[in-house]
Amino acid sequence: MINTRTVDGVHRPKSGAKQYSNEELLLMKTQDIRYVLQKAQSEKKKVERLQSALHCIGCPPSNRHTYFAEDREEAKELEQIVFSSKEKAVIPGQLPKKIKKKVAAAYKELEERKKRADELQNIVMDMGLRKELMGKGRKRKLRDDEIVHPTAGPVYKWRKERKR
Repeated sequence: MINTRTVDGVHRPKSGAKQYSNEELLLMKTQDIRYVLQKAQSEKKKVERLQSALHCIGCPPSNRHTYFAEDREEAKELEQIVFSSKEKAVIPGQLPKKIKKKVAAAYKELEERKKRADELQNIVMDMGLRKELMGKGRKRKLRDDEIVHPTAGPVYKWRKERKR
């Protein structure tokens, strides 16, 4: 009964939502931005790691080995061994289906992670703008004819104030 009151004979519960001050809201927004920024950075690192792993999959190896022989007979033997091993090398078109499937799945995952990293970066930018708009200072939204370089989102201008 402590958390309710009667209005016209009907019990009404008090609002359970806590009222936060503007400073508390700014602090919470900052913490949210930091969390999303951390996730965006970790996603970028995962993309870089995947890209480096997938960099040369499907390309024939371009490494060259230098073989040394004591005489001409040994050189001919080495030549035969090297040319026979080059013929056995796997050409990307002749990869087994299982490996092709894994490579395709890895590239699909890479694209999805790139898209997610971009989305997280956009969220960080949007949250930063909202936090700045909640802050102190007089600001106004610029009209379309006032914008020098048009962008997709709204553009705001803050009034110049002297910092003391």
